[in-house]
Amino acid sequence: MLSLNFSRIKNSGMPLTHIDQEVEVRPEFLERAKNLLFEVKNIHVTGDLFYDEPYVTGNFQVSADLVVPSSRSLKPVPYHEEFTFTENYSRDTPSKDELEENPDPIVKVENDTIDLQTAVEDNILLNIPATILTEKESKDNIYPEGNGWEVISQAAFDEGKKNQINPAFEKLKDLFPDQDKDK
Repeated sequence: MLSLNFSRIKNSGMPLTHIDQEVEVRPEFLERAKNLLFEVKNIHVTGDLFYDEPYVTGNFQVSADLVVPSSRSLKPVPYHEEFTFTENYSRDTPSKDELEENPDPIVKVENDTIDLQTAVEDNILLNIPATILTEKESKDNIYPEGNGWEVISQAAFDEGKKNQINPAFEKLKDLFPDQDKDK
């Protein structure tokens, strides 16, 4: 488990504490994420932490190789993820004002331990795109379909709406059947 000591960073004579480490995911993370990813490997985190009263602030870069479900077919899709994130760590529970004023999350430290493992795992999930497609789905614009139903693109839906006749107006047409004959 990837964890750091809050007091050690706070009292360090160095301006920055640097980390550069491979991360192994915990089984409980895989269980929690089973609907969002099939596999995760090659997780690497680098970053720097520093103390700036009252927080230890960390800026991190993460890369990971994932296999995630396609958002259309749920078929496995390999996906390489690279992202950065920043978090502040505090011994005290942050006030509502602190949370609103600070653009970066403030995490309360338990037992003087910064749990970087959970932060990395959570951010891996947060950085999976909402739409991810297999190569074939993307190239051929394939949508799922079933018995009596199909998914269509927004463009196809909009085009269908343009050509759709309003049922209320269609009923009015029956009131004046002779008008169609005159045209």
